[in-house]
Amino acid sequence: MPAVTGRRVELVPGQASERRFAGPATGDERSILTGVLEAQRTTLELKCAGLDGELALRAVEPSTLSLLGLVRHLADVERRWFRRVLAGQDASALFSSAADPDGDFDFDGAGRPGPATAGTAKEAWEAWHAEVAFAREFTAAAPGLDAEGDDAWRGRVSLRWVLVHMIEEYARHNGHADLLRERIDGTVGL
Repeated sequence: MPAVTGRRVELVPGQASERRFAGPATGDERSILTGVLEAQRTTLELKCAGLDGELALRAVEPSTLSLLGLVRHLADVERRWFRRVLAGQDASALFSSAADPDGDFDFDGAGRPGPATAGTAKEAWEAWHAEVAFAREFTAAAPGLDAEGDDAWRGRVSLRWVLVHMIEEYARHNGHADLLRERIDGTVGL
């Protein structure tokens, strides 16, 4: 992809970033939707790359958002839509609950923003990778984008709608990740 010069922010260099643009721009609907979703997932990973404990920093006050909270939240979102709604599994959220609805974003165990424990980031990434793997497998095996599931919030939903919603969810939170990462260490990149 040719570089546009003179911008304050350029593409993140490297093979991982280039992989975001490897998906199809033409073709069938499933390939395009899954390609765009993969680009968004890869963008989240790039925004968090090279960080460990800093993932827990709430860098854009007064917001309590953190990169770690975004990873945990997106693991729960992937789990909800693909495991619980579409696959019909009895799979409760990993990081939030009715008693602690912001538990994905807050990680002191008491529903308040707090410091991450040593294993919190590792646990979040493991959960996120497992949920993404399940979602990929489910989507590839589904007979079509019209496969449906029941959700207490939206009612009957199709795999097509879930893929579009996931793209929307990642795009929104990747914008948050842009701001958080720049405040943490100055790293910017499209």
